[in-house]
Amino acid sequence: MKLSKMTLLAAVLFLLGCSNQKPMATVEQVDIERFMGDWYVIANIPTFLEKDAYNPIESYRLDADGTVATTFTFNAGALDGEQKVYQPRGFIRDSSNAIWGMQFIWPIKADYRIVYLDKEYQYTVIGRNNRDYVWIMARAPQISEERYMALESFVAELGYDITQLQKAEHSAR
Repeated sequence: MKLSKMTLLAAVLFLLGCSNQKPMATVEQVDIERFMGDWYVIANIPTFLEKDAYNPIESYRLDADGTVATTFTFNAGALDGEQKVYQPRGFIRDSSNAIWGMQFIWPIKADYRIVYLDKEYQYTVIGRNNRDYVWIMARAPQISEERYMALESFVAELGYDITQLQKAEHSAR
C-alpha cells in the first residue's frame, strides 16, 4: 500500500504532536480577519515537505463556516523549481483565535499555535507544543537582520533548538 506524502506528513505531525512538554503559550488574542492573507516563510524548522523549499508562502482565507482555507506554495529544489501547492484546512480551536488544528488529511488535525504576532500584523511565529517545528513568517519576503535575530531569540526562548532553524530563500520581487 503506497502512502501519499500528505498522508505521511499528517501522521507524523499528529504523532509528534503528542507531547509531554508544558503547553506553549500563545498570543492573547488574534484578530482573525486581519491575520488572513499572505505570509512569507522567513525561516523554519522544516517538515519533510518543506526541506529544500524556495519561495515558501502560506496564504490564509477565512471561510464562511469559520475554518481557514490554507494554501502553502513553494518551489521545490530551486528558486525556479517546480511549484508545489498544498491546501490544508485550519480549524480554530479557542476564542483567542491563536490555537488551530491544521488538517492535511481527515481526521488528523496537527497542533498549530500563533505564539508571536506584532501589533501591526507584519510578523508572526507559529509554534507547536512539541517544539518540533516552528515558522517565522512576515508579510514581506525579506526582513531586517535585526528583526530576524530578535525573532530567532524568541524562538530559542520557547525551547526550540535553533541550530535546526533554516532561513528560506525568496526571489527578488
